[in-house]
Amino acid sequence: QVQLVESGGGLVQPGGSLRLSCAASGRTFSNYAMGWFRQAPGKEREFVAGISLSGWNTRYADSVNGRCTISRDNAENTVYLQMNRLKAEDTAVYYCAADLESKDSFVLGLDAERSYEYDLWGQGIQVTVSS
Repeated sequence: QVQLVESGGGLVQPGGSLRLSCAASGRTFSNYAMGWFRQAPGKEREFVAGISLSGWNTRYADSVNGRCTISRDNAENTVYLQMNRLKAEDTAVYYCAADLESKDSFVLGLDAERSYEYDLWGQGIQVTVSS
């Protein structure tokens, strides 16, 4: 059974940076498209970023485009989310997710932004942006 474990969250000042990591167990990590989502208090879970099996294709929500970078290291079974120029509105619980049956082109389409397309989720990690 594949498990996802996020790390790297915490408290950061506005304008600061954080790098979230999501470590996956299992030997077939390179077969999964991966995504990051977030959920702020009182709001629905929303897509942040997605990355294809190979890492060649990525997709970002408009709200983070230009400030965040998703990447993956298939040798280390880990996906990352580098977040820069953080804002108070980035405060949320961040979740990584895996689509266990996808093609490399998955993140090129809108399906990559839909949480129900993902089969496996981490437990979530808090990111708080505040002075």
